[in-house]
Amino acid sequence: MDPQSTTATLHERSGADMVLSVIVPARNEADCITKCLESLARQSDDGFDFVLGKDWELIVVDDGSSDSTRALAEQIPGVQVLAAPAPAAGWTGKANACWTGAKSARGAWLLFTDADTVHEDGDLRRALHEAERTGAKLLSYSPRQIVAGFWQHALMPLIFSDLARAYPPLMVSNPQSAIAAANGQFLMVERGPYQRAGGHAAVAKSLLEDVAIARNVKRIAPIRFRYAPDAVSTHMYRSFGAMVEGWTKNLALLFPSPLLLALYRFLDFVLLLGLPVLASRLYSTPQKLLVLLWWVWRLGLYLARVGKSNFPMRDCVLSIVALPVYSALLVRSWMLHRITKRVAWKGRTYGA
Repeated sequence: MDPQSTTATLHERSGADMVLSVIVPARNEADCITKCLESLARQSDDGFDFVLGKDWELIVVDDGSSDSTRALAEQIPGVQVLAAPAPAAGWTGKANACWTGAKSARGAWLLFTDADTVHEDGDLRRALHEAERTGAKLLSYSPRQIVAGFWQHALMPLIFSDLARAYPPLMVSNPQSAIAAANGQFLMVERGPYQRAGGHAAVAKSLLEDVAIARNVKRIAPIRFRYAPDAVSTHMYRSFGAMVEGWTKNLALLFPSPLLLALYRFLDFVLLLGLPVLASRLYSTPQKLLVLLWWVWRLGLYLARVGKSNFPMRDCVLSIVALPVYSALLVRSWMLHRITKRVAWKGRTYGA
């Protein structure tokens, strides 16, 4: 079945007004929202019968932006712009914005996607086809990550390689496995299972609402998760400070033992930099060779692991320098979540 016939079939079956509702929660995203919405609006220009306003809708939920986010969104033809009410007690801003969009959506499928994403032409139809072909009721993509600056190139491979180990896509997609994950940058879910799982109202206070949604849906229906550079890309953070704030919010929630992981990654740093130094101080040639062979073995294991991040090899090599920073972020995230119990994100402070 090709993507075009899949779209028609889903439309006929659903009983909903439209096949798909694309919901973009946005808070102070003036620097990226135009590019995101233009890439989405182009989905109607791919030569197939998949028309914005007839087969699918594009909803931006303005989450109390203080910049020109709303005005920029309103300039894109076919975009509906909603204003999210102020989050009630116990709600995060993003969950509140997503829930606002979901309640007004008319599609049989709901796609939640972030304002910092850029979508490849035809990716919406292909995603619907993939969900139909695989039987998944929730389909989530991990986008190609666009990075800029030294620290993003060095740090992001470390985090994404550990995410790949903690949430292997094959295990996430396996109904027999309890492991569940999703990436809120592209999370498409069928309306029925989403509603039966309680939607975003059921994860209102979660700072990791995408993973929480996936866990809830996987209890009642199949889910699918994969790396998808063919569909979507994202530039998550525009500055070092934003990157620190974002990962501080998430790391202690993503990994079950963040302090132990911090210790392991700092040990990686000590060995990868310390073994060559140790070899240079040894007088015995056999000892030097033994230490250097140990270093080559450790380096090979390290690069094989970090290579699973889907970043270029030069970034994986550069990541060695960022190991102490990564360890510090893991400790900082644990402290904010477990000790101070206060986490800041996008101008709001939440109880962790």
